[in-house]
Amino acid sequence: SRQCFERSCGLSLTHLNLQLSSPLPHTAFTSSSVFSNGYAPGYAKLNRRGGAGGWSPLDSDHYQWLQVDLGSRKQVSAIATQGRYSSSDWTTRYRLLYSDTGRNWKPYHQDGNIWAFSGNSNSESSVRHELQQGIMARFLRLVPLDWSEEGRIGLRVEVYGCSYWAGVINFDGQGVISYRFKVKKMKIIKDVIALRFKTSESDGVILHGEGQQGDYITLELRMAKLLLQINLGSNQYGSILGHTSVTTGSLLDDNHWHAVVIERYRRNVNFSLDSHTQHFRTNGEFDHLDLDYELSFGGMPYSGKPVGGGRKNFKGCMESINYNGDNITDLARRKKLDTSSFRNLSFSCVETHTFPVFFNATSFLQLPGRANHDTISVSFQFRTWNPDGLLLFSNLDDGTLEISLEDSKAAVHINVTMGTRNNRVDLSSGSGLNDGQWHAIRLVAKENFAMLTIDGEEASAVRSTLPLTITTGGTYHLGGKSHAENIAPDLQLSLLLVTYLHSQLENVCTRVPKALCETYIRCMPNHCEHGGRCKQTWDSFSCTCDGTGYTGATCHTSIYEPSCEAYKHLGRSSDTYWIDPDSSGPLGPFKVNCNMTDDKVWTTVMNNLPPKIAVTGSSRERRTVLQVNYSTSMEQVTAITTSAEYCEQQIAYSCRMSRLLNTPDGTPYTWWVGRGSEKHFYWGGSGPGIQKCACGIDRNCTDPKYDCNCDADSKQWYVKDSGPLTYKEHLPVSQVAVGDTNRPGSEAKLTVGPLRCQGDNNYWNAASFTTPSSYLHFATFHGETSADISFYFKTSAPYGVFLENLGNTDFIRLELKSPKVISFSFDVGNGPVELTVHSAAPLNDDQWHRVSAERNVKESVLQLDQTQRASRLAPAQGHTRLELFSQLYVGAAGGQRGFLGCIRALRMNGITLDLEERAKVTPGVKPGCQGHCTSFGMYCRNGGKCVERYNGYLCDCSTTAYDGPFCTRDVGGFFEAGTLVKYNFMPQAVAGASRDSKTLTRQQAPHEVNLTKEEVAFSFSTSNAPAILMYVSSKTQDYLAVVLRVSTFNHRRLPRHKKTLDHYPAVSYTLPDESDTQFSLVKTLFLGKVFETGHIDPDLIKRYNTPGFIGCLSRVQFNGVAPLKTALRAAARNQGKLVESNCGSSPLTIPPMSAATDPWHLDNTDAELPINEERVIPDGVNRDSAIIGGIIAVVLFTILCTLVFLIRYMFRHKGTYHTNEAKGGREQAGESADTAIIGTDNQKTIDESKKEWFI
Repeated sequence: SRQCFERSCGLSLTHLNLQLSSPLPHTAFTSSSVFSNGYAPGYAKLNRRGGAGGWSPLDSDHYQWLQVDLGSRKQVSAIATQGRYSSSDWTTRYRLLYSDTGRNWKPYHQDGNIWAFSGNSNSESSVRHELQQGIMARFLRLVPLDWSEEGRIGLRVEVYGCSYWAGVINFDGQGVISYRFKVKKMKIIKDVIALRFKTSESDGVILHGEGQQGDYITLELRMAKLLLQINLGSNQYGSILGHTSVTTGSLLDDNHWHAVVIERYRRNVNFSLDSHTQHFRTNGEFDHLDLDYELSFGGMPYSGKPVGGGRKNFKGCMESINYNGDNITDLARRKKLDTSSFRNLSFSCVETHTFPVFFNATSFLQLPGRANHDTISVSFQFRTWNPDGLLLFSNLDDGTLEISLEDSKAAVHINVTMGTRNNRVDLSSGSGLNDGQWHAIRLVAKENFAMLTIDGEEASAVRSTLPLTITTGGTYHLGGKSHAENIAPDLQLSLLLVTYLHSQLENVCTRVPKALCETYIRCMPNHCEHGGRCKQTWDSFSCTCDGTGYTGATCHTSIYEPSCEAYKHLGRSSDTYWIDPDSSGPLGPFKVNCNMTDDKVWTTVMNNLPPKIAVTGSSRERRTVLQVNYSTSMEQVTAITTSAEYCEQQIAYSCRMSRLLNTPDGTPYTWWVGRGSEKHFYWGGSGPGIQKCACGIDRNCTDPKYDCNCDADSKQWYVKDSGPLTYKEHLPVSQVAVGDTNRPGSEAKLTVGPLRCQGDNNYWNAASFTTPSSYLHFATFHGETSADISFYFKTSAPYGVFLENLGNTDFIRLELKSPKVISFSFDVGNGPVELTVHSAAPLNDDQWHRVSAERNVKESVLQLDQTQRASRLAPAQGHTRLELFSQLYVGAAGGQRGFLGCIRALRMNGITLDLEERAKVTPGVKPGCQGHCTSFGMYCRNGGKCVERYNGYLCDCSTTAYDGPFCTRDVGGFFEAGTLVKYNFMPQAVAGASRDSKTLTRQQAPHEVNLTKEEVAFSFSTSNAPAILMYVSSKTQDYLAVVLRVSTFNHRRLPRHKKTLDHYPAVSYTLPDESDTQFSLVKTLFLGKVFETGHIDPDLIKRYNTPGFIGCLSRVQFNGVAPLKTALRAAARNQGKLVESNCGSSPLTIPPMSAATDPWHLDNTDAELPINEERVIPDGVNRDSAIIGGIIAVVLFTILCTLVFLIRYMFRHKGTYHTNEAKGGREQAGESADTAIIGTDNQKTIDESKKEWFI
């Protein structure tokens, strides 16, 4: 705005400082009242001592004002005030209003609020304020808000600026200015359109241009909002739709000047209204705006597009109209443009004879009326956001009249007393009249007739012919009535009234405490972010965030986690999730597939390219370009690859007489395009700068003369070049250009797999602060109107500052104030604000805790570990912008108590700060942080041990009977007749083992031979009995056996035990006291069948060992070992005698959460990404794929039904069995195994791929 001032004032800063009020005569100064003659407003000139030394009103209250008439419109750049000379009278705070007419006032706005200027602290010093937003006005009005406690209101003033002139055109709603182009057709790549307008009409076309090819640009008022519609071109098939529509502003029919600037370069558009700018790109693929003949201002030509029917021409004033460097106003004045449609073209703004007046909940206007008439005729316009309130009240001679809003409808109540009878007429019409738009009410009432009409529409008219006699009273109350008589709630509204009531209305405006005669637009600018919808009342605004993926008072905070890595460490399992990599940033949330493996987290983004898509008819001169589109935008995919530790994308080229890359020095036939639209000439398995395929790197191509298999130009189809692209800065693949399939017999098939990325560097980006004085510094944080900060911390210190950024008086700070208190403090100019949350447990427990803080124009919020939360509403008026200038300090700064501990994943307004990189060059700070298991170890279940990693943790499941990222996935095996597992506890030669067995030997500690306690757990599923489930032998006569009889379990040789089965009650049994307390010299554990040469129970073997256990065993745990899991993992490298299976069980989910309360849950019906890992089905259905898929589906369904029948018949019992035996001695346990042997009496081989499901 400063540059704008300089251009308008002749490029001279001196002109900006011209004193505008000092040269004025005394009559140019007026006021609400005067204390006495010597205190007249004419003496209120800066540094003057005339009269009593300045202006003072009769009463020092909030209804006073001082007004200056500058004589003509001026451009005002600054204002200065003083108190009354040599007195105790001065003004400490005031507001500034401005107007062109002296009736329709507009308050000065700054930082999105009606601004309150700080005034004086004594009578002599001058306080000057530069206006951030320049104003053009003839009249200025200062409204004191606070004043000297020692005296009264006192004021002297000076206004600084320069003369202002702009060509004005008055549009009467009929005329249109036509700007003819120099050539018949214009192909425009760049546009700059600027103008200023004011109007009291809510609808009207401001400018319009169109072309015969369908291009157009239209700027219009619609429902008092500014609507820009632009189309750079659409095609006849409908595949390219160029129509783009953008709306800005609200209540622009306030008869004040509004500035509009439209800047377009190709598809990029800046759309500005009153210094608030929206940036957007037009739809479609075209860059030029093709217009024919002309551009019209003030309306549309008769053949206007799109659908011009019913559109009104603009009625009001425009000034400073410029189109691509041409001054339209000046050309019209010099009659260089067609203005023939105007009846009477005027180059001055014709002011309206009506103007709005604001009423608050306590104000009203009492006007005299014509008494003793038999007819009432009332009409007025109003606008409001309140659904209820009184609009008009009058005491009739023998009754009352009320017009009010009731539930957003207009209601009329007439009560008349006729003798002893009380007649009542009630009328109601309209709906939604509290939408902030102007609505007209007309009421006519006379003898036995009443009619109410809304907005002049005949369809809205309601009538009554009930008995009625009218005799009017002498007064009318507008906007309410005296509280002594009040029977309905008052209303905050604007009424549009005629000028001859000016003296009464002036009194209304001045008697509204601290309020202004202006409707305040609280949704302009729109502080609702990420597509949130703004809705306002008179006092405030609210944001509706439904369907945006964000939450909070301004829809600023994302409801989703930033990555799959974050979901895993919330205990989530593999699934499809919404993620938001930049949290509160501009990127929206999107769906990805998350695969949580044992030690990695993979994020998969699908594309629409079918696998092995055939390519024919391409050459070097005319390549076939295959577009690879993803399930998300390229910006969203880039956010994933940027933060990932590693990314890969498989690419394969199958060929027959189709060359791929040629020689390293030759021109490639085929290339691919990655991120940044850059061509790449290397293939999967190779790297940047190397024009080779994977076989060229490994030197095993079919023809050693070439570096790709396909470059040998073979006639065979088996030739293929494939491999992963792993340079993540180039990923993902967006296009593949194929250039050698046009020769006879030449053909190629291309496959581009999904993008797969592993890890999230942002989530684990951490720094360790080792001294109280250590800190990291970053660039100044910019969060003027909306700021969010989130991070994890862990410490053993009782206090410390996490981060701080300072301004002149503004600041923002987050700190640990005590072991149980987190503090978030800031100042945006309204005084310091502090929010605190209190934890029930100490926070210096060396475990990770999450802190998130947000400040916006509506509220401030502090949250700890997503449980404790504190919030505070922002003041309704005052400063809203956070203005900082110092560096951002993380850790100790400015003498604050430094932080000792770790901070990670620090995000500020969606941007992750690279703590590790800065810590590498900063003394007292180390990159990374150890000790993740203290916070995340609880997710390792079933005895899994948490293992520290540099960038996270890992669950070690090696000593458990489970697998998976959190040790929750069952490990089981399917046993056929004769299959057994033999697990040796003692280091010895294994006698009698099957010749197919493999022996693993490891030294055992002597104390592991004798056991005083056995803990056994397993699950099984079978339909065969009897059978041996588990048998533990020894070198003595001691043994432990778990057998399955025909209908019950049996335990043999257990001196004292307790057993549980499924949900049945536990059973305990205790042997006599003289029994042995040790399981001596434990030797071997058998599962499924016993094959032992030592001492065994012959009766047990005879009854239960043949044919052995047939079915599924899982979760087998004996003390600290998992014999079945050990055997399966060892046998995986040998022939398959035992088939691994989960035995139909489902893995444990951590933590369980219902879909109703889970914001991340995706139902299968809602998932936009298919489960198929190979590709995303495109919009167009591949017919061959559909037929093949249908056949496969039928076959699979038939097989599945057969399996269901067989499995239900075979396996009808599944149970979980636990024992816990104590023998009174010192507890010992066998922690590991020497040998795992899998043997079988049945020589039939079980296929390794065999699985078992339970339905």
